[in-house]
This record gives sequence, structure tokens and C-alpha cells, in this order.
Amino acid sequence: MQVQEADREISRLKDEIAALPKRVAAIEQKLAGTKAVLDSAKTAVKADEAARRKYETAIADLQQKISKYRDQSLAVKTNEQYKALLQEIQFAEHEIRGNEDKILELMVNAENREKQVKAAEAELKEETAEIEREKAEAHERTARDEKELAEWNAKREQARSAVDPDLLRHYDRVLKFRGSGLAEALAQKCMGCQVMLRPQTYNEIKGGQLIVCDSCQRILYFDPAHDVPVPVADAPHRRRRVRPKADSPQAWFYRSDYPEHGEVLLGFFNDNDSGTATRRIYDFNTGREIGDIVNREGDYHLGFPEDLAGAIRLNGSWGAKEIETWGAEMPSVALDSLHVDLQAAISHEKEHARHGEPVSSEHPAAS
Repeated sequence: MQVQEADREISRLKDEIAALPKRVAAIEQKLAGTKAVLDSAKTAVKADEAARRKYETAIADLQQKISKYRDQSLAVKTNEQYKALLQEIQFAEHEIRGNEDKILELMVNAENREKQVKAAEAELKEETAEIEREKAEAHERTARDEKELAEWNAKREQARSAVDPDLLRHYDRVLKFRGSGLAEALAQKCMGCQVMLRPQTYNEIKGGQLIVCDSCQRILYFDPAHDVPVPVADAPHRRRRVRPKADSPQAWFYRSDYPEHGEVLLGFFNDNDSGTATRRIYDFNTGREIGDIVNREGDYHLGFPEDLAGAIRLNGSWGAKEIETWGAEMPSVALDSLHVDLQAAISHEKEHARHGEPVSSEHPAAS
């Protein structure tokens, strides 16, 4: 148990340390965005200044032309020549007025440009200080995490040295695939995979024997502080399991050998309006959603026949809106409900087999 506690803390600290570069990158990206706004404002000011100089140069050139045309008008000998020079002067004066209007427009905009630059500079200054503080806190947190990590690594090695090597190898193997190598045995159930234990096995664990869960392979332990009485069902009055409705638009199944994932829970939802079916896949032990949500034509029997081979039908009914709120992980109350119903379905099947009765068609695994 001390080894597992150390492994959990080490995993948590490593995740925090690994997240630092992403955190710093996000902080710096935020600052880069503010810098880009300031650069854009300054570029706009420079562009306006360049445009104003261009218009002023054009006005000076036009004024020189007007002066030249007026000098030439004094020497002309015909009315046609005089009129031609007069038109050139009028055209140049019109161009000057146009350039002066553009300069006036730039002067009006200049005040707003300057305000934008000052506002962006103030925001950058304030944000830089805040970001530097956040980066310092992130680095300090990482330094603390690295110190704690070294301490937990030492505790882990010390704890591992006191455990049997064969048991350690089993623990490491299960930890790699399950995320934990130990599970508490409580109320005659493995709390790691929620599978019920045989009464004899549970009593042996309570007696201090090292026993591995047949379902998830975790090493089981018993904590007397958590002990609760196990309800004993009265066989003659045992409540029968309610069978899932065959025509229900929602259906849940258990697969022990789903390709690439092993034990999974499959949730199917028929949409009668669109004539399609949706499939969601969840890890049996953790309740984490696996892969993408898939839609196909027809109801789930027709759309996903390959998923139903060898599957056990379970009871489960949650609204579409409620399931959307689950996010990437099924809530424990829903996961526990499906685990309990799976055990009831298996017991129901065994009971029928013991009495030589045909198995219900609600179990595709047996049909």
C-alpha cells in the first residue's frame, strides 16, 4: 500500500512537471498576442505618417507646376494656348485640394491612432508584469514538485525493498495496464473493478491472505476500518432481475473482448426521427469514454451488428442530455449500476443453466 501511495504521488507530480512547458507556452502566447496588437497600432501610425509625407510632396510638386504654368501664360501669343495653360492650372489646383483633404483625414485619424498605441502600451506593460509573476509561480511550483518527486522516489524505493520481488513484479504489471496494482476488498466486492467476490475468498482476504482478483488481477487488501456487513439474500425470496426492454431506444451491453480495448461498456441510442443509431464506448473499469461517437443508418441492431457478437445486454436508461453532461467519463453512480447489473445478469444466466432452463434472448452472448 505504501508503494502504491508513492506511485500515485509520483505520477501526479510528473504530470504537473510535464504540464509546465505547456503552461509557460500558453502564457507567452497570450503576451505575444498583446505585443501583436501594439505592433499593429504602431505600424498603422507609421503608415499614416508615410502617406501624409507622400501627399505633402505631391502638393509641393503641383504648386511648382502651377507656378511654371503661370509664368508660361505670360508669354503665350494665342487664346488657345492661354486656355490650355489655364486648364492645367485648374487641374493642378483640384489635385492639391484632393491631397489636402486626405491630409486632413489623416490628421483626424492620428489622434485615435495615438490613443490606440498608448492603450496597447499600457496593456502590454500591465500584462507583462502579470505574466512574469505567473511564470515565476509556475517555476516555483515546478521546483517544489521536483523536490517532492525526489522525496517520493526515495520513499518508493524504501517501500519496494520490503515487498516480495514476485509480488512486486505482479503489482508492476497490473499497474501498467490498470493504473493501480492494489484494490480494497469491501462489502464482498473488489473496489477496483466492482466485481463481487466469493464469500470464501472474501473471508480469506479478511483473514490476511494475499489474494489476486480473478477479474482485474489487482492485489486485494482488507481495511477493518471500512468493514460493512454484507447483505445475505434470502434465496426463496430473491428478487428477480428485470430484463431490459427489447424495443427500448437505448441499450447498454458489456463486451469482455472488444478489439484493442478488452472489457468495455457499449451504449447505443436509436433516433427514430433521423432513422440513425449512435454508439458510445466506455472503459469497463474506469468509465472513461473511448474513441469517437459513431452514427450509422438504421437502429443499433442493423447499424452495429459486429459490436453485439458475444455481448451481454444490461439495464441502463439515462437521457441524451444527461449523457452529454458526462463529458469524457461516466459518473461512478452510472458505472456502478452497470457493474451491479452485469453481475446480476451473469448470476441469472448461471441459475438458468443450473436448472437446465434455456437462457433468455436478452443475452446475445448465449444466443
